[in-house]
Amino acid sequence: MPRETMKDKRERALAVAERMNEHYPAAECALVYGGNPFRLTIAVLLSAQTTDKGVNKVTPALWERYPTPADLASADVRDVEDIIRTIGFYHTKAANVIRCAQMVVADYGGEIPRDIDELQKLPGVGRKTANVVLNEAFGIVEGIAVDTHVFRIAHRLKFAGPSADTPAKTEDVLLKLYPRSWWGPINHQWVLFGRETCIARHPKCETCFICDLCPSCGKV
Repeated sequence: MPRETMKDKRERALAVAERMNEHYPAAECALVYGGNPFRLTIAVLLSAQTTDKGVNKVTPALWERYPTPADLASADVRDVEDIIRTIGFYHTKAANVIRCAQMVVADYGGEIPRDIDELQKLPGVGRKTANVVLNEAFGIVEGIAVDTHVFRIAHRLKFAGPSADTPAKTEDVLLKLYPRSWWGPINHQWVLFGRETCIARHPKCETCFICDLCPSCGKV
């Protein structure tokens, strides 16, 4: 099979995006945060290596106990651990959410910063979380949030090669592949696609709506 040119790969990538738009025209964040940017930040922080469904089960009690950033900033880490103990890495996450709240209150007046570099200064917040928060809460698109679903799909589609072996490198590949105007919905759409069709262990290639655009379809 001849090597795919960058021009052909871009055309295939846009075709994938168009199919995603058809199937997921209103893809939304699965985390429940009530439109509050601070709560979204904490929820995304908690979702690392844990399902969104699991996070949504613990955050109502967290918000009830600590309704504002200032409340969470003064929380006892053991109390936060008790609330979120059903999710993975709850010891580390409890410490991070408190430290994050403290920094938001002390350095940002209780408001989540609308800047990708400033967001990444918050404890527990990496580039993926920062991208999700900016895009979802503020409509600011600075990049593409690469979680486990996006990482897996980018590689199965052969958009990213073996050298793109980290989320950051995979994001760089996708940013060069897609025009900026297409970045916004990719994360939410690919997450849904990854949960419903392009499943990690058992992808449903036989019913995949982009199978004809995927070099790995039927071969995984």
